[in-house]
Amino acid sequence: MSFWKRLFGHHHHESDFRPMEFGKKIAIVGNPNVGKSVMFNNLTGAYVTVSNYPGTTVGISRGKGRIGGEEVEVVDTPGMYSLLPITEEERIARSILLTEQPDVILHLVDAKNLERMLPFTLQLIEADLPVVLALNIMDEAERIGMKIDTEKLENRLRIPVVPTVSTTGRGMNILRDRIAQILQAQDKSRSSIK
Repeated sequence: MSFWKRLFGHHHHESDFRPMEFGKKIAIVGNPNVGKSVMFNNLTGAYVTVSNYPGTTVGISRGKGRIGGEEVEVVDTPGMYSLLPITEEERIARSILLTEQPDVILHLVDAKNLERMLPFTLQLIEADLPVVLALNIMDEAERIGMKIDTEKLENRLRIPVVPTVSTTGRGMNILRDRIAQILQAQDKSRSSIK
């Protein structure tokens, strides 16, 4: 059993946690200052609620968006650097991932600092979470002459990797498509289990 599985225990059935009327759920995770709130706004419409996480003063934004033709809930988690929480924000973000069991974890990284942020991506993958990696702020990375072979990275990590610029909307359609593909694949595997 992997370190992360021991740390988290086994996955619970989603019905233990989630009221099904919400349908699918996407959680945005990442370090502070990688553009999570702009990405959240891109994925959601006008219906956004911000409420404090129970028993804390940490605000969590939730909204509804449309992905692949279906309505999904999008949660913007507090900034985190690792699945091993040090700050209260990280503890809450981890708690959201474990108790709410989102259908897709959108890990947003600053493309300029990819190397520093990849260890967290690897933790998420190792924990068996359905991860999509968004290389955000790609325009700044290109401006300083960085070239990222997203196809190679995708093959190595075995998860979807999408370059984005959340402030201009670049890459958002591709990102939505890749998330929709994961949701559809999950639906297929669920219906084949029944």
